[in-house]
Amino acid sequence: MLHKLTAVLLSLVLLLTGCAAAGKSPAQKQYQASFLTLFDTVTYISGLADSEEAFQAQAQEIHDRLLVYHQLFDIYHDYEGLNNLKTVNDQAGIAPVKVDGEIIRLLKDCRTYYDLTDHAVNVAMGSVLALWHDARTDGMDDPVNAALPDENALKEAALHTSWDNVVIDEENATVYLSDPKLRLDVGAVAKGWSVQRVAKTAPSGLLLSVGGNVCATGPKDADGTPWIVGITDPDGGDPYLHTLYVTNQAVVTSGDYQRYYVVDGKVYHHIIDPGTLYPAARWRSVTIVCRDSGLADILSTALFVLSREEGQALLEKTEAEAMWMDGQGNCYYSPGFRELIRT
Repeated sequence: MLHKLTAVLLSLVLLLTGCAAAGKSPAQKQYQASFLTLFDTVTYISGLADSEEAFQAQAQEIHDRLLVYHQLFDIYHDYEGLNNLKTVNDQAGIAPVKVDGEIIRLLKDCRTYYDLTDHAVNVAMGSVLALWHDARTDGMDDPVNAALPDENALKEAALHTSWDNVVIDEENATVYLSDPKLRLDVGAVAKGWSVQRVAKTAPSGLLLSVGGNVCATGPKDADGTPWIVGITDPDGGDPYLHTLYVTNQAVVTSGDYQRYYVVDGKVYHHIIDPGTLYPAARWRSVTIVCRDSGLADILSTALFVLSREEGQALLEKTEAEAMWMDGQGNCYYSPGFRELIRT
C-alpha cells in the first residue's frame, strides 16, 4: 500500500529546525519517533514533551493504533484471527465476510469519494491495479524484460470494477463482493484516512507523517507556532518547490516520481486513470492542503487524474486548496493556496 511516498520526508529537517517553539514550557523539548512497520512506508511522529520517555510512549500508542488500520486494510497479507480486506477479496463471489466496523466506515467513505470525484478514484478497481502492480514489480525486479500489462487483460479487468457489486451489510457487519472478479484496493486513501482517524483523538501539537501523508494535530506549541512542511521538487533540484505553514491541517502530495518502472525507455508510474486504464499523464505532482487527511489523500489522486479545470471545480465542493506541477515544471495554484506558502 505504498501509494504516495511523496513530498515531505525531507521536511523532517524543517520540523525540528524551523519555527522555534516559543510557547513550550522550559522543561519541554522537541522529540521525534520513526517506524518502518506501517503501510509499507516510513512513519514519523514529532512533537513537544516533558521527557523523551513520555514522548516515546505517546508515539508508540499512535503507532499501535495505526498498525490496526494497516492490518485491516492490507490486501496482500493474512493475519491470524483477523478478517481484513484481503479476506474480503479472497471471498469474492463466495460468501460475505464479517469485518471490523472500521472497514465498513472506510468503504462507505470510499463510496462517497467515488461519487464526489465523479469516479476519478475508485477503490473497486483493484483488479486493474493488480495487473499494474504485478507488471511494475516484475519490471523493477528484471528491468531488461520489463513489460506493460496485457491490454486485453486490462480491459477485461475493467469490466469488474462496479460499486454495485460491493455489498455492505451494516446490520450484520459484513462485506460481500458479488462479482467474483472484483477486487478492492484502498491504496489511494488508506494512509490518509487512517491518519485522520488517529489524529482526531491524538494530543494537540503533534505532526504525523505516514509515507508523506502529513497531518498536524494543532500548532507546534502553546503560542500557536505553525509547523513547516516542505513539498519536494519532483525533478530533484532544489529540495522544495515550496515550504508551507501548517497548523491543524493535512498535506498530501501525489507524484509520478516515487513508484514507477521503465518499459522501452518510457516511465510508467502507479497512479492509474480509470478512463484510460494507464498512468495519468497530465501532471508531475499535485499537492493538497485541507483539514481532513483522508479527503486530502483522495483529492491528491483525483486531481492528478483530472484536468486543472475539473480539479478546481472539485476543490470548490470542499474546503481544500491545491498546487499542480506540470511536465514542464510550471506550477499552478488554487486561489487560497498562496496564503499557505512560507517560501
